[in-house]
Amino acid sequence: MEFVVVIPARYASTRLPGKPLADICGKPMIQHVYEKACLSGASQVIIATDHQKVFDEVSTFTNDVVMTREDHQSGTERLAEVVALLNLDSNTIVVNVQGDEPLLAPDNVLQVAKLLNESSAPMATLSVAIEDKDDIFNPNAVKVVSDINKNALYFSRASIPFDRHAMLDEKRDLELSSFQRHVGIYAYRAGFINQYIALSVSPLELLESLEQLRVLYHGYSIKIEQAKVAPHAGVDTAEDLAKVIAFLQNKNA
Repeated sequence: MEFVVVIPARYASTRLPGKPLADICGKPMIQHVYEKACLSGASQVIIATDHQKVFDEVSTFTNDVVMTREDHQSGTERLAEVVALLNLDSNTIVVNVQGDEPLLAPDNVLQVAKLLNESSAPMATLSVAIEDKDDIFNPNAVKVVSDINKNALYFSRASIPFDRHAMLDEKRDLELSSFQRHVGIYAYRAGFINQYIALSVSPLELLESLEQLRVLYHGYSIKIEQAKVAPHAGVDTAEDLAKVIAFLQNKNA
């Protein structure tokens, strides 16, 4: 099985400007992500950026970098541009890795690519078990439910599934094993990426602010299974960045 990894690296960030170039133990964040992705067994790892500073920095450690437009409304649109720039075959498996995950688990990248390769679905993703009850009610922790065949049934910021007995009886605890949190890593067949951006925006994705709901709304399948490695949180803020730096310093001490 061959697959390609694409890492979008937008320079602009409201909470952490210039995020891809943030220094982490002597390397820019985007280099950490790239090096982790290279350990997944991908045939190629491409960084897609919209800013010359990022392009120039990435060019110091790899030639696999492309410049993309600044006006994309979503990461999937940027992915579609990369597929066109690289002229990828429609059956090529493309794994989209977020550029703000310097502690990326390479095993998870390989896992989601294999999950898609072994199915006829156009898209695949991963989840993890929820261990903190607060996450069930946290709208920033996206929950997902799936069927017996590893097909995602629905993604939501709400507490799904609704544990009726526990919710209505204060004496009963929530059964955490019933809940899964979505992990934002996706594998696509290259041809489906263009199909996706041609689909009309769904009312569900607007309500939940979850782009993947467009796929389910239009009747396509998304394969999902629990990640083999519990992923670390990405970097959204300066506080997140400090935690990653501290983690790596302690690991290398």
